[in-house]
Amino acid sequence: MYPFERRWVYALIMWQKLVSPKHFYFYSLRFLPWIAAIALICLACGAMGGLIFAPADYQQGDAFRIIYVHVPASILSLFIYTFMAVCALAAIIWRIKLAEVLLKASAPIGLMMTLLALITGSIWGKPMWGTWWIWDARLTSELLLFFLYFAIIAIMNAIRDPSTAARAAAIIVLVGLADIPIIHYSVNWWNTLHQGATITRFAKPAIADSMLYPLLLMITGFFFYFAGLLTYRAQTEILLRERNAQWIAALLEEPSPA
Repeated sequence: MYPFERRWVYALIMWQKLVSPKHFYFYSLRFLPWIAAIALICLACGAMGGLIFAPADYQQGDAFRIIYVHVPASILSLFIYTFMAVCALAAIIWRIKLAEVLLKASAPIGLMMTLLALITGSIWGKPMWGTWWIWDARLTSELLLFFLYFAIIAIMNAIRDPSTAARAAAIIVLVGLADIPIIHYSVNWWNTLHQGATITRFAKPAIADSMLYPLLLMITGFFFYFAGLLTYRAQTEILLRERNAQWIAALLEEPSPA
């Protein structure tokens, strides 16, 4: 066998291990404490920087500080759905069990982030716009995303067979994927009260560095929080799905360390 062929075989073996629920479970046990620690540090430093050290906005005053929750939650609501779409493709095309697990484990987190984005957006909107809610293009499309998450969770809980439920949910995920670019570009396509991009643009971000760095820390912390919570939920789902597997029985029979 030629060297490049050995590399392809080795890569294939490693790929099979990575997408195996069993190997994912054991690998994730090692990394979960580190993920949780990074999330905690980033969230603590970001919250301290945003709530204590960042100066008040010259127009919005201290009311602007809600962005340190609203913006990360909004970004995560879109990212998680996109991540679910990737898992949906892997579940439908390649029938990867781990993709089904991650799809199911992600949905409640995405629902929580979307709800948090809607609530904090309403709280922010009251002093800024004079109303808790308006049928703004971005707000309406974000609300549609909330209902998409809710529908995905409902159908996955309504069907008993996990694989069938995951594939049915995957179809909804892929159909609803069109809502993601609508949410992102709505402030550019339509007249909207929602402000435009401040940090996700090619020019220099339209926010002072003293406000920007805590926000970036909060966004990083939210991403690691999602990764940690997803890992924990995926571990639980794997144990439920594989409860009759031999490796689960062997895991339960192992004596606990003294």
